[in-house]
Amino acid sequence: MSRNPRNNETHSGPQEAVRAEDVLFSYTHQDSEEIQALAGVSITIEKGSYVVLIGRNGSGKSTLAKLINVLEIPDAGTITVLGLDTASEEHFWSIRSRCGMVFQNPDNQIVGTSVEEDVAFGPENLGIPTPEIRRRVDDALDYVGLKEYADRMPSNLSGGQKQKLAIAGVLAMAPEVLILDEATAMLDPVSRNEFLELVGRLRKEKGITVIHITHDMSEAYRADRVFVLEKGRIVLEGTPGNVFFESKRLKELGLDLPVFAGIISELCAQTGSERKKEYFVSRDASLKAARDILAKIKSSQAKSAESEYVCADTEDKAKEQAVLVVKDLFYSYEERGDRALDNISFHVNKGEIFSVIGHSGSGKTTLISHLNGLIRPQSGEIRLLDPENGAEWNTRKNADVKQIRKRVGLLFQYPEYQLFEETVRRDILYGPLKMGMDRKAAEESMLDAVTLLGLDPSLLDRSPFELSGGQKRRVAFAGIIAMNPDILVLDEPAAGLDPAGRREIFRYILELKKRGKTILLVSHDMDEAARVSDRILVLSKGRALFDLTPEELFSDRSRLRKIGLDLPESVLFLSDLSPDFKSLNRCVFGPDQVAGELIRAARAEGRNTREPDHVRRKNPSGRSSVSGGQS
Repeated sequence: MSRNPRNNETHSGPQEAVRAEDVLFSYTHQDSEEIQALAGVSITIEKGSYVVLIGRNGSGKSTLAKLINVLEIPDAGTITVLGLDTASEEHFWSIRSRCGMVFQNPDNQIVGTSVEEDVAFGPENLGIPTPEIRRRVDDALDYVGLKEYADRMPSNLSGGQKQKLAIAGVLAMAPEVLILDEATAMLDPVSRNEFLELVGRLRKEKGITVIHITHDMSEAYRADRVFVLEKGRIVLEGTPGNVFFESKRLKELGLDLPVFAGIISELCAQTGSERKKEYFVSRDASLKAARDILAKIKSSQAKSAESEYVCADTEDKAKEQAVLVVKDLFYSYEERGDRALDNISFHVNKGEIFSVIGHSGSGKTTLISHLNGLIRPQSGEIRLLDPENGAEWNTRKNADVKQIRKRVGLLFQYPEYQLFEETVRRDILYGPLKMGMDRKAAEESMLDAVTLLGLDPSLLDRSPFELSGGQKRRVAFAGIIAMNPDILVLDEPAAGLDPAGRREIFRYILELKKRGKTILLVSHDMDEAARVSDRILVLSKGRALFDLTPEELFSDRSRLRKIGLDLPESVLFLSDLSPDFKSLNRCVFGPDQVAGELIRAARAEGRNTREPDHVRRKNPSGRSSVSGGQS
């Protein structure tokens, strides 16, 4: 049995990694308006502990992290890190050398011209001997799975691979405190789990203190304690189980529960069962509680609403009209020597949400960069079709790129980087005017986009660079929508947003679908893809492996695990319970729908009869629902 690193501390040194007392901090905008980021924060983090900070965008999480790492100094109050006062300039170097930080956007901290050079940068600046630097670089790259990319230029890595590189650069400095500011946001599910397992191992083996900022509520369950911030204050703290038991309070704060905790919370609400704290301690505890509640329902005659099928509506196949056809698309980066896209073929129908998923480096970003002419195919073709008038644009026939971009709007992985004008108004208007709209039409289109996305009109004359992260995301999105493209290509549009922000983004996406827009969505989030997609394309190492409906794709876990992906958590939860309920439909997404489906299946099992044909549920395509044990 391993010893707790904290027990190895000598009584002579400080037992606290971080102590903050009554910390105040404000940012000043260009118009001299002060925004208070921290409003009297007090927090103590023990050495060797693992804490998670959660809260909405703009709640003060990242600001607190920057103060801990001496990137900013408090306006008032004190912060000590490893016993050193952050306000004392003589301690800056010592704190920064012992406190490593991984940001959400890896491009902000990559400086080397090769992968191994970038990882070596930190240790070199610490004056570490060359042989030790070599060992640290090799170990760090091995840890994050980038050893084979040691000689590659960072600019040629995928977004997820860049995140791993940033992590390796910090690990090579052997920090005593590791701060992760949304560091897993761009990783695929398996890479994310591997990284968090690595962080846990580093903590146990080396006594590293971990401060983890995340919007993924499930990641909080790895922590000893969770701190919830709102408007610069800590408003809730405790063990993960105790914090997530406060579901009503979290909802008021714009946050969510982890999927499994959300399911048990909904199950209690829909059955009138008592909510108990022990149900929220872990996923296993939630499963056990669900089994106990459902066992009581089996023989109950109490009425419960039937769950509604929530996969995307794809019932009317006769009306399908392709608007995008990709055939044998091939692309290779010469400097990398690998096939980024290896003869990919697929089509996207008018008005559908077509998701593209895959592990980091699978070719997703390269693919979508072809769709509006940023990259031209080396072989193969991309055809854009207009079913209304029969028009066609073919990239192999040197189609006018401007015409292609009128019809295909692309929102990048970090859409904030698409902002460049002096005001929000000018930024949103830029695209429509550039594409030939007259001023009046462009203004109307801009206002429509602003209304759709819920942007405050008072922001139109402010600089986009003064806005919060979530506001910047919506401004960039508005700039694409205002161009009125037929097809919107969205690369991880909700990455880095808090739960409320994610819900807003997907509400906008579904509204755009209602307006007849075609959406091509790139995502690492299986639950998101499952909830909104009509079809899902799976990429791996530049190849298209599957083009399936959500219910087809998520019927087999093994094929996804082989390529660094996994089932949605809701499907996993249902799969664990499916041996007890023969009629259980596993293609149900969202805690409320999952709870309703579990209640329906338990009642059916209790009656021990098959459902009549007139109420037998079918998938939107007419296929039988996925049921039974987990593959």
